[in-house]
Amino acid sequence: MSRSAHPAGPRHADVLPEGHYSAPPADLNRLDPKVWSRTVGRDERGRLTVGGLSVAELAEEFGTPAYFLDEDDFRTRCRAWADAFGSDADVFYAGKAFLSRAVVRWLKEEGLNLDVCSGGELSTALSAGMPAERIAFHGNNKSEDEIRRAVEAGVGRIVLDSFQEIVRVAHIAQSLGKRQRVQIRVTVGVEAHTHEFIATAHEDQKFGIALAGGQAAEAVRRALRLDGLELIGIHSHIGSQIFDMAGFEVSARRVVQLLAEVRDEHGIELPEIDLGGGLGIAYTSEDDPREPHHIAKALNEIVTRECEAAGLRTPRISVEPGRAIVGPTAFTLYEVGTVKPLEGLRTYVSVDGGMSDNIRTALYDAEYSVALVSRTSDAEPMLSRVVGKHCESGDIVVRDAFLPADIAPGDLIAVPATGAYCRSMASNYNHALRPPVVAVRDGEARVIVRRETEEDLLRLDVG
Repeated sequence: MSRSAHPAGPRHADVLPEGHYSAPPADLNRLDPKVWSRTVGRDERGRLTVGGLSVAELAEEFGTPAYFLDEDDFRTRCRAWADAFGSDADVFYAGKAFLSRAVVRWLKEEGLNLDVCSGGELSTALSAGMPAERIAFHGNNKSEDEIRRAVEAGVGRIVLDSFQEIVRVAHIAQSLGKRQRVQIRVTVGVEAHTHEFIATAHEDQKFGIALAGGQAAEAVRRALRLDGLELIGIHSHIGSQIFDMAGFEVSARRVVQLLAEVRDEHGIELPEIDLGGGLGIAYTSEDDPREPHHIAKALNEIVTRECEAAGLRTPRISVEPGRAIVGPTAFTLYEVGTVKPLEGLRTYVSVDGGMSDNIRTALYDAEYSVALVSRTSDAEPMLSRVVGKHCESGDIVVRDAFLPADIAPGDLIAVPATGAYCRSMASNYNHALRPPVVAVRDGEARVIVRRETEEDLLRLDVG
């Protein structure tokens, strides 16, 4: 997609992005199960339902915009990942995708571990009862306070991201009389097929310690020399929203080569390898994500093959799905406010949310689906752009979509696959109030993260 841009953002409508939309769907009322959560359907009046409740009921009780999370779907996906990898591997849910105390309890009950990357995420995990030994702590610049809290709590692993952090974690652990289990995050030089901002394993980025130039090998040497550390393995993460397993194959090969170097130099075989997450989900009908059992089979085969070739015992594998679990389980519900046709171009459909509740379209050119959900319609498909209410021309929720030509103010529309990163990256731009997250299951709905109020905003403003 080409776009003329200004350092402060897209120029004010002087250039329109090139269209890249597909032909309109044959049936605008159909809800593709690939992009909607498992309990979604339509009732006899054509209204979308989730967990046995209609969006009309949900909008009346909780307002819009709001995120609605299908708890049954979330739990089902947790079990699918746990079953796919079995007892010989570890599944760490990546909390950055979306984290709340309710989610932590679900993870604990379904047998998953948890990956956190900040003191706030760590506090949320511990306050909701996640055993510390089932927590991994990531981050490229952990503060001394965050490290100390993690070590004191007894987290199962800290992922070391720099030479400075190797010394920092070792010093803090030793001062507390502990020996902290750690992994070293390496960048393996793999360019995953993803957006530049979310590709994380090429050398020119902020995460990890490069394999190139022997830096990762030197990091291993330093970690093994420090009494405060117990080095248990190597960590690699190559990007996000990835469908092609080829990148994981190259990454695994290079990580296993490092394990072989460690054995040859130090006489030890590190027992664990973490291949990260980043597996893609379906945002549109054109996306084709893999099921957990396919992913598990492929990763196990890759690691086993590479270890056999290197003469190594196969280490315990860890993975970190976040988006792949929570992403498909939620949708965002909006109310249409204005409908503005631009002859020969498209129709702008403005909703009561926008980039404050979903920044991904503006930030990553992310693509989403959208549907009219308060009713069905036999009207002709109309090329539309769903936009928000913010004072910003880049405030786009769905860049190119087809909606019924009779869409009108007051209609409810929903954007599926918004469980990951939307609430986590939400903001108060224009002093917008961040929407609630409502869990729905078996005909019941409950708020798990409440809607912000103007009082919340003013409470932070000390005047």
